Amino acid sequence: MHIKTPLRCVFISYSSLATAAFGFSNFTSSSLCKEFAQLPICFDAKKPICKQKFVQLLAAQEGNLSRTITACSTSGNNSEPEESRTTACTNFKVLADTEKCESSRDVGDKFVTSILYSDADANFKAGNLGNQDNLFDKLKAVHLHILAMEQWNASRLKLCHRTYLVSAANLIHYVALKSLDIGQLKADLSSLGLLNLETINPHVLASLSAGIQMLENLKSNSFASKTSGEISNSKILSIQEKKEFTVNRMAKREFDRSKLLLGSLREQRTSHIMVTVGEEAAESETLITDLLKTGTTIIRINCAHGNPATWSEIIRRVKQSSQMLEKPCRIIMDLAGPKLRTDKLKAGPCIMKISPKKNAAGEVIFPSQIWMSPQGGGPPPSHASPDAVLYIDGQEFLSKLEIGDNVTFCDARGKKRSLRISNKYSVFAGVGLMAECKNTSYVKSGTILYIKGKKSKSAVGFVRDVPAVEQFVRLRVGDLLVISRDSLNEHEISSSNIGSPRVTCSSGYLFDSVKPGQRIAFDDGKIWGVIKGTSISEILVSITHAGPRGTKLGSEKSINIPESDIQFEGLTSKDLIDLDFVATHADMVGVSFVRDVQDIIVLRREIEKRKLENLGIILKIETKGGYKNLPLMLLEAMKSPNPVGVMIARGDLAVECGWENLADIQDEILSTCSAAHVPVIWATQVLESLTKSGVPTRAEITDAASGRRASCIMLNKGKHILEAVSTLDTILKTSSTELSPEVKPLMLSSHLS
Repeated sequence: MHIKTPLRCVFISYSSLATAAFGFSNFTSSSLCKEFAQLPICFDAKKPICKQKFVQLLAAQEGNLSRTITACSTSGNNSEPEESRTTACTNFKVLADTEKCESSRDVGDKFVTSILYSDADANFKAGNLGNQDNLFDKLKAVHLHILAMEQWNASRLKLCHRTYLVSAANLIHYVALKSLDIGQLKADLSSLGLLNLETINPHVLASLSAGIQMLENLKSNSFASKTSGEISNSKILSIQEKKEFTVNRMAKREFDRSKLLLGSLREQRTSHIMVTVGEEAAESETLITDLLKTGTTIIRINCAHGNPATWSEIIRRVKQSSQMLEKPCRIIMDLAGPKLRTDKLKAGPCIMKISPKKNAAGEVIFPSQIWMSPQGGGPPPSHASPDAVLYIDGQEFLSKLEIGDNVTFCDARGKKRSLRISNKYSVFAGVGLMAECKNTSYVKSGTILYIKGKKSKSAVGFVRDVPAVEQFVRLRVGDLLVISRDSLNEHEISSSNIGSPRVTCSSGYLFDSVKPGQRIAFDDGKIWGVIKGTSISEILVSITHAGPRGTKLGSEKSINIPESDIQFEGLTSKDLIDLDFVATHADMVGVSFVRDVQDIIVLRREIEKRKLENLGIILKIETKGGYKNLPLMLLEAMKSPNPVGVMIARGDLAVECGWENLADIQDEILSTCSAAHVPVIWATQVLESLTKSGVPTRAEITDAASGRRASCIMLNKGKHILEAVSTLDTILKTSSTELSPEVKPLMLSSHLS
């Protein structure tokens, strides 16, 4: 870089560095660097830096940058520096007040970074490198910028637990790199085949040092060798000599962290498989065992649903099956967190509708399939897919039934119906049967079953425990929905809304924070609306998006207000109670809706109070605040020895941050966690169509394959969960280089053509 005007050393505000980094114009665009403390920058520029000498950051002592306000320049042949001010710096805040300099050392919860401001008109652009000397100097500047950031965050690093010290430093290196607009530098390095800045996240410092060394080897003039010697002898670069920062050690650290938190991987697998289970796992004798057989290595329990009795039974079955199969399986329990949800709607009647498949003319083309078993008998065989399950009180009745027998009953409408037994199986509590029904029937608890054609009617069965019909409100575009704090409240907004659909939400945060005009989403964005009015106990919403025939909104469905600044408490009272259970039963705890450092501080306090140093902590990133504050939250979590991981909860995250931004957001979370050597769980809607319907979409398969970048992939429960686990296990074992013999000739012929 040629210096056209005298170069001066100045102190500048970090908020003014948008164009200071050698012409980098996108410094503040990175969400990882939202807030920075003011940092004094000092350097001596008596010589042009790209053709003659590389600018070095002044350091009075190792780990402490110079805080002396200095302004130096050269004029003509005069070797004596003169103190002056350049008009080129008028856009930057010059910190001449020493008290401000002192205050800048107290960074609080803000990242501090450094940058070199050089040429007076700031016209050094990354694209104007010109030759390898400029590229070498450019990479050196980035290198020093990263080291300076580490030094200025030394006090923060000292607070990290010793097991996380190196990883925390690398995270700071990564944030420093992300703070610079180095797109052209990336392209120039890649064009020479020297360094790919996109892949150095786990080992930033070591990779930059290697790149500098390779460029240094290409330099042929003697002055380049001299410059190299000066830089390598600098105290500020002594950190490179630490063995902990080598590429191999960093890669091993990342692998070890994943193993410590999630356990060992199964053969040929690149990631763990996590499956969410609920009451169905507590009621089934085989589900947990089948999940472990097909490849599941982590079982997830959501504390937002169920109760300690159900959770205990699930955990008992997991441990029993894991020991029996000799397949290790870890347990994670997610705290419910302060998530806004619709309350449970009033239970409907305990009636089950059983319908056969019909064609367009209403003719039955396939009878409905019904599984009949005693209470506690478990689910049907994995290959069967019944349309309904009936639990029968009457073991003698079931044992007398044979294939081909007909069972008669009167349904809830008084109509006579019959079931034909098609298969008979042995189950845990006796026998289980598959039956067919050719007519639509409504079955309720207490329905009496008879064996048709038997002279003796002493053996009868009774239908038990028919679940209540799930209640919901169907919403269409243009509808007005009333959200009430209490279902008993009077309608306060308008008497004209008495006939409007109504749901309740008992969380006071919702009613205290929302304002008219804000958008609101339900059920992970399936329904959208705009708030039209609010009161102390009610909110009126106009529905703006729903399905063509309307969309159902049921109990315990999510509520999101992306534009509202709702102030949640870090851990709710329910979370604290559940944490006591988690502490004695689970390997990991998932912390929902973390938003900022304060949430992590509260969590650490509760963990330390219970002396849970070995409990894994999973930070669930599902809000805009959680995404933006992730580096700070990780550094705060690293103050404890507990294994730490991150879950990308894409459901709420997409609603909060925008669907169109989700891909970039999840990539940035993966990169940040890779820099911190923190395992990532890829969650929400993975193979969802396969799990629910048995048939995956093409996009789901590629999404699951992309999830191999994460340490773990999570599947939600569904009717075909075993098929989904098996498919995902195959995907995770498959490598793009392992092609079948039939495919390779086709690829070769296509290239030749």
